[in-house]
Amino acid sequence: MTEIIIQKTSNEKIKSNLIDYPQSYAAFDWQKTHTLPLKGLPGGGINIAYEALDSHLQDGSADKLALRWVGKQNQIIDFSYADLSAQSSRFASVLDLLGIKFGARVYSLLGRVPELYIAALGTLKSGCVFTPLFSAFGPEPIRSRMEIGEANVLITTTSLYRKKIAHWHRELPYLKTILLIDDVEQPELDAGCYDLSILMRNADPHFPCAPTQAEDMALLHFTSGTTGKPKGVVHVHQAVQVHKLSAYFALDLHASDIYWCTADPGWVTGTSYGIIAPLCLGATMIVDEAEFDIERWYRILQEQKVTVWYTSPTAIRMLMKAGTAIKAPYDLSALRFIASVGEALNPEAVVWGYKTFGIAFHDNWWQTETGGIMIANFASQAVKPGSMGQPLPGITAAIVRRNDSGHVDPIEEPMQVGELALKPGWPSMFRGYLHQPTKYQACFADDWYLSGDLAMCDKDGYYWFVGRTDDLIKSSGHLIGPFEVESALMEHAAVAEVGVIGKPDPIAGEIIKAFVTLNSDVEPTDALRKQLQGFARKRLGAAVAPKEIVFRNSLPKTRSGKIMRRLLKARELGLPEGDISTLESDE
Repeated sequence: MTEIIIQKTSNEKIKSNLIDYPQSYAAFDWQKTHTLPLKGLPGGGINIAYEALDSHLQDGSADKLALRWVGKQNQIIDFSYADLSAQSSRFASVLDLLGIKFGARVYSLLGRVPELYIAALGTLKSGCVFTPLFSAFGPEPIRSRMEIGEANVLITTTSLYRKKIAHWHRELPYLKTILLIDDVEQPELDAGCYDLSILMRNADPHFPCAPTQAEDMALLHFTSGTTGKPKGVVHVHQAVQVHKLSAYFALDLHASDIYWCTADPGWVTGTSYGIIAPLCLGATMIVDEAEFDIERWYRILQEQKVTVWYTSPTAIRMLMKAGTAIKAPYDLSALRFIASVGEALNPEAVVWGYKTFGIAFHDNWWQTETGGIMIANFASQAVKPGSMGQPLPGITAAIVRRNDSGHVDPIEEPMQVGELALKPGWPSMFRGYLHQPTKYQACFADDWYLSGDLAMCDKDGYYWFVGRTDDLIKSSGHLIGPFEVESALMEHAAVAEVGVIGKPDPIAGEIIKAFVTLNSDVEPTDALRKQLQGFARKRLGAAVAPKEIVFRNSLPKTRSGKIMRRLLKARELGLPEGDISTLESDE
C-alpha cells in the first residue's frame, strides 16, 4: 500500500478543539474528564433533550439560531433554542395528555420536516424512547420494526399513514396512538388517530424534562443483519456524553459553527450528529428537506455559509462524478472542516476533496452499536487518505484475532489484518439488542467488543478498513479485503463506484469479481473492461486484481449509502438475499 499523507488539512479559521492529540488521549478518563461536562438535570439525572436544548436557555443562547430548515421549494423556517425548547415541551405535553407513559416507544415515519426534529427532542424530554424510521420504507420493514420494538406511538403524515400503515396497524397490540402532522378534517380521522397540530396548540410550552437517569433507555435504532429480522439496538441517555464529546473532537464542532449533516435521521448518524450533538454544543444546524441534488447542495453550502459539513462517501463520489466545473460558480470559502461517514472513504475521494475544496474530507468510523464516533481523522492531525484515523480520547481500540482456544489476542505487528475491537465502557456503547440477549453477548469476548469489521493498524496508530468479516476473500491462499480492490479501481478516471465480491472457484477457492459503475460520459466496452483489469493488475498485482469485471448502471446500497456487497454476492450465486429492508438504490 502506497501511503499518502496530507498534512493538517483544516482551514485555520478557528482554533482546533483537539490540539495535542497524544497528550489528550493519554490523559483522558471518562470518570474524571472535565472536557465538556454534561449539565445534568437540576434535580439530578441526565436527559438528552435537556442537554441539547434547555441547558442553553440560561447561558445567553436562548435566542440563538438552533435550526434552519430549508424546504423543497426553498422556503426557510428558523428555530431558536428557545423555540425548539418550547416546541419539544409541547410535544412532551401532548404525549402526557394522551396518557403515554414514561418509557413508551415513540416512532417517527417522516421526511426531514420540522415536526420530525421536534418529535425526537420532545420524546426524549418526556422520558419516552425515540425510534426513527425512513419515510421511504415500505409497509413490511415498517411493520417488522414496530413489532420488534413494541411501538406505542407513531408520528407520520396522512399520506404515509394511508399508503403504508392503515391496513395493518390495528394488528399491533402495543400501538394505540397515531399522530398525523397534517391539518386533517376531524371526521376523517380513524380511531386512535389525532391531528397533532391541534394538540400542539393546546399543549404546555413549559412542560418540564422527565427525571431520566443515565441508564434509562432513550433511543432504539435498527440495523439490518445478513439474514433474519433487523436488530433493535438499545441506547441510553448517558450516550449524550459521547455525542457531545465526539462532535467536539472528531468534527471539530464549535458553538460558532454553521453545521450541515446531510444524513436522514432514519439513520443513526442523522440522529446522533444530525440532531443531538450540534445542539448540545450550541451550534446552528442546517436541515434540507430535499433529496440529493448536486447544484442544490453547492447552493446551500454557499448561501448558508456552512462551516462544518458531514456527509457520506456515496454523496462525495457523486460530486466527483459530476466533475469540478459544476462547483466553479459557488463560493464555498466558509467551509473549514469536512467529514465523511457511512463506509470507508476511498483515498481518491480524500485527495479529490483536498484538490477541490482546499481541505480534505476527514473520514471516521463508528457503528449503530457504538452510538458515536470511535475512530477519526482530526482537524489538528495529518490525514492519511484511505485511513479511518485514530481512536478518540477515551476509546481503546485494537486489532485482534481468535486463537486456537477461542480466546481473543491483540495483534501487535503493524498492518496485519484482524478484527477491529474496542474495550467496553464508553458511555454510548449499546446496552443490548432488544429481546436478543444471546446475540448481544456474542458481540463480546475477553473484555473486548468485537465489531465484525476487519481492519489493520499502522505503526503510527492509524486504522485502515479492510472489510466486514464475512466480506473477506480468500483467493489462492491470499486473504484479500474488497475495499483495497475497490479503491484501486476508483483511481481510474472512468470509474464512479465499485463493489467487489469473492466468487467460488474450483482451483483458487475464490476469484475476485468487481461490479463497476462508470462516469456518465463513459461508454461500457470490452476494451474498457480489459483496460480496467490491466489497470488493477498494475496497482494490485495479478493475485489481488479482479479476474472478472462487469458494468452496472447502479449498485445496491443501503439508505446510509453503503454498497451492499452481500447482496451482490447473493444475486451472483443465487443465494437468499436476507434482510433488504434498508435497500435504497438498485438496478
